[in-house]
Amino acid sequence: MADDSSAPGPGGGLAPHGEPGALRASHDDRDRAVEVLRVAAGDGRITAAELDERVGAALTARTYGELAALTADLPAAPGSLPLPPGSPGAPGVTAKELVRIDCDTGTVRRDGPWLVPRRLEVRLNLGTVTLDFTEAVLSWPSLEIDADIQTGTLILVTGPGIFVGTDDLALQTSNVKVQPPSPGIPVRFRIDISGRAKISTITARPPRAPRPPRAPRRTFWQWLLRRPVRRALPPGRR
Repeated sequence: MADDSSAPGPGGGLAPHGEPGALRASHDDRDRAVEVLRVAAGDGRITAAELDERVGAALTARTYGELAALTADLPAAPGSLPLPPGSPGAPGVTAKELVRIDCDTGTVRRDGPWLVPRRLEVRLNLGTVTLDFTEAVLSWPSLEIDADIQTGTLILVTGPGIFVGTDDLALQTSNVKVQPPSPGIPVRFRIDISGRAKISTITARPPRAPRPPRAPRRTFWQWLLRRPVRRALPPGRR
C-alpha cells in the first residue's frame, strides 16, 4: 500500500502533519512579501538590483518556504509574513532570561521585532541606548532594567498600554521624563527601571510622528533673479 503521508490536504496544501514551509502561498502572501522587500530597499538594506531579483522571485513563489527565504535576512513587522525558523517570535525561539548591554562612548539601539528578555542590565558611559518596544516581541509580562548610567542617555520608545516605573532609580544630577499611562488603556506590559544614574537623562516616550515634507527652497539663481516687490503709494501720490 502506498504511503500517502504527503498527500494534499483539504486546503490544497500538504496534510496537517506536513512541513509548514511547503504549504502553498496565496496572492496576499506574495503581496506582503513584496511590500517587505520594497520597504527594505527604501531603508537601504538591499540594492535596486536585489529588489528586482527578489520581487520577481516573490511573484512566482509557490510556497511559504520560498517567500520566507526571500525575506529571512530582513526585518518585518510581527505577523506580516510566515516567520522563518530561528527568527524572533518563530516557534521554538524563546527570549533569554538575562541580557547585558555595555555601551562606552557609543550608541546602541534595539528596534524592530527584537526579543525582550525578562531582565536587562544596562551599563552606559558617555553614550546613548535606545530601546524601541513598538514592534518588540514580548514573551514576559514585565521587564526589569538594572541601569548603571554615567553621563549617558537611556531612551525607551513605548506604545499604548506600556507602563514605565522609575521609583527604584537613584538619581544624581539627572533628569527623568516618563509619560503617565493613557487613561482608559489597560497596562499590557510593565517596565521597571532600577539602579543609578549620574549626570544622565532617562526618557520614555511614544514613537515620533513622521515629519511633514519640507517646502521646496529657492535655488541661488531663483533668489538672485527675484523681482523687487512693488510697494503701493499712499493715496494722492503718483
